[in-house]
Amino acid sequence: MTIMQVIYWTMATIGNAISLSYYYSNGSAFALILLLFTLAYTFIGFYDIKFSPHSLNRLYPVVAYIRYFLESYRVEIQQYFIASDTEERPFNREQRSLVYQRAKNVRDTIAFGSQRNLLEENYLSLWHSLAPKQIASECKRVTFGGPECTQPYQASYLNISAMSFGSLSPNAIEALNLGAKQAHCFHNTGEGGASPYHLKHGGDLVWQIGSGLFGCRDDEGNFNPDSFETMAKRPQIKMIEIKLSQGAKPGHGGVLPKAKITREIASIRHIPMDKDCISPAVNPECTSPIALLNFVGRLRKLSGGKPVGFKLCLGNPAEFLGICKAMLETGITPDFITVDGAEGGTGAAPVEFSNRLGMVCLEAVYFVHNALIGVGLRDKIRIIASGKTASSFDLLSKIAMGADTVNAARTMMFALGCVQSRHCNTNLCPTGIATQDRARSKAINVEDKSLRVKNFHHNTLESFYELVGSMGLDDPAKLMPQMIKRRSPYGLLISAGSLIKPLSPNALTENKALDEVWSTWWSSCCSEQFYSDDLYILSPAELKQRA
Repeated sequence: MTIMQVIYWTMATIGNAISLSYYYSNGSAFALILLLFTLAYTFIGFYDIKFSPHSLNRLYPVVAYIRYFLESYRVEIQQYFIASDTEERPFNREQRSLVYQRAKNVRDTIAFGSQRNLLEENYLSLWHSLAPKQIASECKRVTFGGPECTQPYQASYLNISAMSFGSLSPNAIEALNLGAKQAHCFHNTGEGGASPYHLKHGGDLVWQIGSGLFGCRDDEGNFNPDSFETMAKRPQIKMIEIKLSQGAKPGHGGVLPKAKITREIASIRHIPMDKDCISPAVNPECTSPIALLNFVGRLRKLSGGKPVGFKLCLGNPAEFLGICKAMLETGITPDFITVDGAEGGTGAAPVEFSNRLGMVCLEAVYFVHNALIGVGLRDKIRIIASGKTASSFDLLSKIAMGADTVNAARTMMFALGCVQSRHCNTNLCPTGIATQDRARSKAINVEDKSLRVKNFHHNTLESFYELVGSMGLDDPAKLMPQMIKRRSPYGLLISAGSLIKPLSPNALTENKALDEVWSTWWSSCCSEQFYSDDLYILSPAELKQRA
């Protein structure tokens, strides 16, 4: 026997003997409670030693439960008592506090200096100007809509990213949409479709069409143009986004078991209740670059000329260049491209997919921006950056790297009251945001939380405009990648994005002074299919090392 088992048997024997003798001699209520306690201790320990499937319980009877109890609160203990303001992931205390303060319209300043190591490798910073400027009101909106678009849309620099009803509770969706209306920004529906909770308060919507085609599918799961046209022509739907992949789990589909499909979800998603709902990894209407662009053109026509784009997490660069080739061949261009970073969040994802797949947002935005310049289409297509935006600097850095606007999801959840408990996939969200438990979701006051969303949006943008002005710029559109400084391993400041050579207009189509990296990617891509064995080529760092 182990030492703990010997201790258990000794304590059980002595404890039961003492409690029994005390009970028979005294007979008081306390004696009865003591007896029941020692008997429970004995039975639990006996079960642990003889029958428990857990080796820890067999070797450490009864006391092993203390370990399980403490482990269940490990995240909270670390978050509240151990981690510093700059340690946690994915959002540290400094970032979360900033969002909370701006959402509540309270003081968001810090005292006594930065807690960051400003000489840390890869630390990002800006160079300010001695002649700060003000941002004019006409420079605070961005127009979406290319040459084929007849209903352009004026968007804010910061908007609410994709979060579906089903992932978020009804009250959370309502609060986000009402907040979007008050903040004059758009609210992306997520791939779960435009639910009544998205539509209730009249905030501008971007309707996302995922691989499950929810909200515009027939009983067999195929695209239904009539259902799409009916929803897309609603005045509240301002743009349509085709989802190819997302940063938190690129290349991964999903299954909603029939046991979890309620009548409400079935109605919103246009799915049957008697079988599992499958979201394939590949959008069935976008199996090749050419098919994707044909679908873009079709949706634009069905929607009455509203802006249509697609969302992806960038993987192999040559595959995106294949889409660019398809744009040139078909003459069809999306009105926008949403670039999701590998650091993006989701309610549930396989660990390996979240940790190991995809390109981070700044690198991906920089690549997409240059690729569109290289094929001469950048002036026709807007870029939306999506991936971990908590501060005005996060917003500024994405726009400087090539984005036109930015979407944020998790920080909008923080504005609603999210505490980063990371229970999104358990239906036990402690704040009633990422749950379908109506008792929990009722804790969210829609009017109050929508005001916090509006406050966070307003205060972050005000800080963003002030930050842009401090650089001597009077328009955020004048931001450029070289304005973001990155600390090199040798302690020097270098321009972010300098690993890949920026392209001049039409450099790819006219083969103008292409370096080996761009030339290899361009020659390897194909407009007729996404993947080929030739796509797995060397990275820029590997090419540089080989040279």
